[in-house]
Amino acid sequence: MTANRSRRRPITRPVFHHTTFATLKLDEMVAFYESVAGLEPVYHGTDGAWLTNDEANHRIALLALPDLKAPVDKGHTAGLHHTAFEYADFHAWLDNYERLAERGIRPFLNLDHGMTMSMYYQDPEGNGVEIQFDTFGSWTKSKEWMWASQEFSANPIGEYFDPDMLVAARAEGLDWEEIHRRARAGEYVPEVIPQVHLPELW
Repeated sequence: MTANRSRRRPITRPVFHHTTFATLKLDEMVAFYESVAGLEPVYHGTDGAWLTNDEANHRIALLALPDLKAPVDKGHTAGLHHTAFEYADFHAWLDNYERLAERGIRPFLNLDHGMTMSMYYQDPEGNGVEIQFDTFGSWTKSKEWMWASQEFSANPIGEYFDPDMLVAARAEGLDWEEIHRRARAGEYVPEVIPQVHLPELW
């Protein structure tokens, strides 16, 4: 019998469950993730917290480990850039932007990637947090578009947009598909183009 030598990936694949951060700002991090993505602590102690916004026991863990050091030049070093959370539709996604903006929580970067429209926030430790929605309404369709389209291949980062312009366009009665089309055409570009690098908070 010939052995199967081409086992590059597991036949039964695990699903993504959670991300863990070491933190010097435990309570601030708990408050931030609850505000931005509705993550509530299942357990919140002095040494750590475990947060979820669905049926899982936790989706983000925060560990207040002893003797942690502040990062140096975090926005320009290799490592995790951001985690992401997805809304089911444009209106819930934009409503969330307005809710957070009223609280003074604003994204540092906004991009229409084609398969998603995405706003990038930054948590108290300087980690990126993407809030997105799938413009195809189907992971199957958006995955196929990413794989097959020349448009994504030519510009995988996408088009910058000003979210306040999206709010104004919706208030004028434009539907989300037209807003998405105009964002892709560069009609909502902000006055200042931000860097994709994480802003340095330390």
